[in-house]
Amino acid sequence: MERDPVCNMMADPKTCKYVSDYKGKKYYFCAPGCKKAFELSPEKYLKEKPAK
Repeated sequence: MERDPVCNMMADPKTCKYVSDYKGKKYYFCAPGCKKAFELSPEKYLKEKPAK
């Protein structure tokens, strides 16, 4: 399972319909809206999250 970088839900790479390639890495999304948001601003979602 892979984590959707937009909403943090889990997506199964074997069955996932929503996939985007960015800088040579595949990212998997739970829904088309998450994929679209990521593709509009990928760096926003890939920034390291601050530790809690």
